[in-house]
Amino acid sequence: MAEMNLDRDLLMEEGLEKILSNLDEKKYFSARDEILKFNSVDIAELLEEVTENSGIQMTVILFRMLPKDVSVEVFAELPVDDRNKIVDIINDKEIEYIIKELDFDDKIDVLEELPANVVSKILESTPKSERRLINTFLNYPDNCAGTIMTPDYISLKKDWSVREALDHIKREGMDAETIYTCYVKDMGRKLIGIVSLSTLVISDDDIRIKDIMRTEFVYENVYEDQEKVAADFTRYGFLAIPVVDNEFRLVGIITVDDILDIIEEETTEDIERMGGIIDFDDSDRGYLDVPVIQHVLNRLPWLVILMIAYVFTGMIITSFEGTLSQVISLVAYMPMLMGTGGNTGSQAATLIIRGLATDEVEPEDFGKVLWKEIRVGLIIGVLLSAINFLRIVLFDHEGSMVALTVCTAMICIVIFAKMLGSMIPLIVKKLGADPALIANPAISSISDAVALTIYFLMAKVFLGL
Repeated sequence: MAEMNLDRDLLMEEGLEKILSNLDEKKYFSARDEILKFNSVDIAELLEEVTENSGIQMTVILFRMLPKDVSVEVFAELPVDDRNKIVDIINDKEIEYIIKELDFDDKIDVLEELPANVVSKILESTPKSERRLINTFLNYPDNCAGTIMTPDYISLKKDWSVREALDHIKREGMDAETIYTCYVKDMGRKLIGIVSLSTLVISDDDIRIKDIMRTEFVYENVYEDQEKVAADFTRYGFLAIPVVDNEFRLVGIITVDDILDIIEEETTEDIERMGGIIDFDDSDRGYLDVPVIQHVLNRLPWLVILMIAYVFTGMIITSFEGTLSQVISLVAYMPMLMGTGGNTGSQAATLIIRGLATDEVEPEDFGKVLWKEIRVGLIIGVLLSAINFLRIVLFDHEGSMVALTVCTAMICIVIFAKMLGSMIPLIVKKLGADPALIANPAISSISDAVALTIYFLMAKVFLGL
């Protein structure tokens, strides 16, 4: 597999060089022939590189020279910014053709990103029935199941025979998103069952659909959050899941290829939030495409909040100034204790947030998680303290009471940090918010303040300060 990826990368690199060389020499047809050696996904990637190296005009020239069916597939794979740039240059008829030929779910994705005036023009030339359906899809709230579903599915009637069902699939299958799972509706369009293509193929021709369909199945409400939908795909391993409205009428299906994009988006969002990044730029642009000022705006709020939090940490140090002046060596161990507390707290938070995302952990597991993290924290704290006791006495040549102060504080700090890191995500989840919003830097700052308080209290206890 690694060799295949290496070959692909090498072919892409060589292909790009030939394409750029042909474009420089104005050999446009040669450049087109070269790019057509690749599939639509790779062509979209190559066009991005062409834009970067030769400008959007050259990209549009190449795009216009692609066969119509290929250009539609490539357009669906292009990043939003490149799509919009191409739309700004090509004419209305070209835009209308592309939108018309796109799969319905891709069509909705593209229309959501296009300028409003362009969308209006496209909808004017769209048949009334399809226009109504498009408007319905465009009006679903962001990030719900309705925005990622497609109405292109195979629908069967319960009284049909297997032979009639297979004939129907042969007629309609080319326009469906998938034929591997078919959906059975009653007269009121309510979903009453599902049947797989494999079941149809191995069943006798005269058997009725109602006798072989499954009436127990997983489904999603049209307003369900897409993160929950992604979790269901991960849990059950389905290729498609039906989507119903509040009256249990089948309105569409979600396929696994669309959910893979959602999983990537949600993972990226969680990683950014855990890093304390608030994304004010609601776009799919990559790191290098986002302007510097936007990066500043995304990162600054949490940093300001954390900076204020550290003011309290400074106040704690100031209040124990007398203790520090009597045993100045205590200062040397403050960074180690604060860092250890922050790191252990972040470890616990990361594990629990992931557990919540994959449904391995539930808010109801509060007690079990707390007890486990206390034990983990105790063992880690004791082991780290034993190492540090030897270091402080043998290498730093400090007294045993100073070593005892530092090591006892470390045990307490590690236990507290583990409890804090594991409990906050569970509490936030219970309150209905996203646990990833509790960024690891925030947990670290709270842990630092508590770590110093514990440290100085231990100094009073063991050193009598």
